Amino acid sequence: MATTERPPSTGRLRAWMLEGLSDLAKQHPGPHAEPEPAHKGQRWWRVMCLTGVDYFSTLGYQPGIAALAAGLLSPVATIVLVVVTLAGALPVYRRVAEESPRGEGSIAMLERLLSFWKGKLFVLTLLGFAATDFLITITLSAADASTHLVENPHLTEALQGRQMLITLFLVALLGAVFLKGFLEAIGVAVALVGVYLLLNVVVVITGLWHVVTAGHVITDWSGALTTEHGNVFVMIGVALIVFPKLALGLSGFETGVAVMPHVQGDPGDTDERPAGRIRDTKKLLTTAALVMSCFLITTSFITTLLIPEREFKPGGDANGRALAYLAHEYLGNAFGTVYDVSTIAILWFAGASAMAGLLNLMPRYLPRYGMAPHWARAVRPMVIVFTLVAFLVTWIFDADVDKQGGAYATGVLVLISSAAIAVTIAARRAGQRGWTLAFGAISAVFLYTTVVNVIERPDGVKIGACFIVGIMLISLLSRLARAFELRVTHVTLDPMAERFVRDMAHRRIRFITNKPGRRDQAEYRDKAEQIRADNDLPEQEDFVFVEVTVTDPSEFEAGLAVRGEVLHDRYRVLTLESASIPNALAALLLHVRDSTGRTPHIYFEWTEGNPFANFLRFFLFGQGEVAPVTREVLRVAEPDRERRPRVHTG
Repeated sequence: MATTERPPSTGRLRAWMLEGLSDLAKQHPGPHAEPEPAHKGQRWWRVMCLTGVDYFSTLGYQPGIAALAAGLLSPVATIVLVVVTLAGALPVYRRVAEESPRGEGSIAMLERLLSFWKGKLFVLTLLGFAATDFLITITLSAADASTHLVENPHLTEALQGRQMLITLFLVALLGAVFLKGFLEAIGVAVALVGVYLLLNVVVVITGLWHVVTAGHVITDWSGALTTEHGNVFVMIGVALIVFPKLALGLSGFETGVAVMPHVQGDPGDTDERPAGRIRDTKKLLTTAALVMSCFLITTSFITTLLIPEREFKPGGDANGRALAYLAHEYLGNAFGTVYDVSTIAILWFAGASAMAGLLNLMPRYLPRYGMAPHWARAVRPMVIVFTLVAFLVTWIFDADVDKQGGAYATGVLVLISSAAIAVTIAARRAGQRGWTLAFGAISAVFLYTTVVNVIERPDGVKIGACFIVGIMLISLLSRLARAFELRVTHVTLDPMAERFVRDMAHRRIRFITNKPGRRDQAEYRDKAEQIRADNDLPEQEDFVFVEVTVTDPSEFEAGLAVRGEVLHDRYRVLTLESASIPNALAALLLHVRDSTGRTPHIYFEWTEGNPFANFLRFFLFGQGEVAPVTREVLRVAEPDRERRPRVHTG
């Protein structure tokens, strides 16, 4: 009886790990999500809840961090934060929504505005800080969720001292869910955000009621402020100084533009002119900013006035959970437990949003730059990598919310600063002098805030630098390893080029590579005579010249357009534009072979100069040692030697 041989377990594991390469359109969208195919979309207020799981969830820890940073000045410093939010971050991201309506975000804007290697390296640097932002979102949210668990009166005794283990478990659970498959659920986000905000409204109203009814609270606070700082101008000055420490309250804007493809827009919207989507996304950003601003001011006010200062410090009952402290203190443990559950749920969902953001961000850029192996497009290997890194970050920061605040703020501020710079450049190129000056001023504010935050709390830039160095090193090594891949996605010939190929298909197909100079008759005549002499070809053999112009050598993959022309009434020339001369030539030869069924021949001169220096020129600038590299690209792309186009070098 015959038996079917089962595939090796390693093969099954590999197939499972690489299943669904970049199949992220069905997953929960995070920052920099790929645009989805045309669909009905959702109303903007529902999509806002996807932003809200990241943005609004910071209420779980922001009031406590503000109290630690500013003390009694927390409400004043929070007002400064709100002013910067509404007058700075909001206008910037409303402009980002106009410039990138497909949800690409500010990094893609800068990628378009900056070309060649300087643009790629700048984007890789921003990716390092973006990875810092998203990974710290995962670890900080998990740490704060574990704080709410441990400090719950019903669980304190059982869970005390186990915060690190709980945080690692939550991170591992997040990774496990993504390994299984995390499907998008706007309805879940709407429910989570709706319940969470409603509970916060109850806590805020209760807190304000206690502040108003106990009149001495306000007088005691104002008296202590005057004693400590003197007058209102000193208070504002100190608030401006401590403002960078409150930058966590600015998170969520990048996610707001990333979810744009889900916004319904108008029936008449097109991919080129999605006016309704842009308008409704601006509503989304504005509404989220206004709602969050109201909560930031009121929560910082009631927590500062009603919670003893010692409780905010590490080990205190309000550390990392100021609003939960008030919920238990003034509304009872039953309501407080409901509040804890809601907070833990939205914090976990915020971590899921950040994980999805990472899974959308890295495959979007690195493989396209040729700076990541193919498996980087797959979800599961990347989930394992990010989960392990999140474990490491959690261990380094001891699962402490306060310690991670600086690193998180650095990532947030770098992304917002990059967005401000991007819209400033866009406004300048559009000739909008007023907006250029306004966005330039906003950029200066965010750059100042970023620098101050880095100086005072260098953890974020240290982690960001580690990510940047890691991404740069792995990217360059990966691109070097993939240097001989066929990097042309498709080949298109114009009618004249098609005519040349059809004509040559009736006899032997011969191409001559030519570096275009004056393009006069003597140039082509001398080149043809030289190739005949070097390769001992008969006089009657005819050729088609091929000329490649290098465009942006930093690009890794692109299509190839081939244009045919007849020069001097005699010489047939195919002109190509590509990021790499060898790849363009190899792609043309393979296309001609497949379309005609005949093996083409191509003729080169040897390149003068040091071979290693010429290889570096190819690696960085798309030219250099053209003949052997073209042959190597063909060898990698076509293993069958009999079917491989022929390369001749004289």
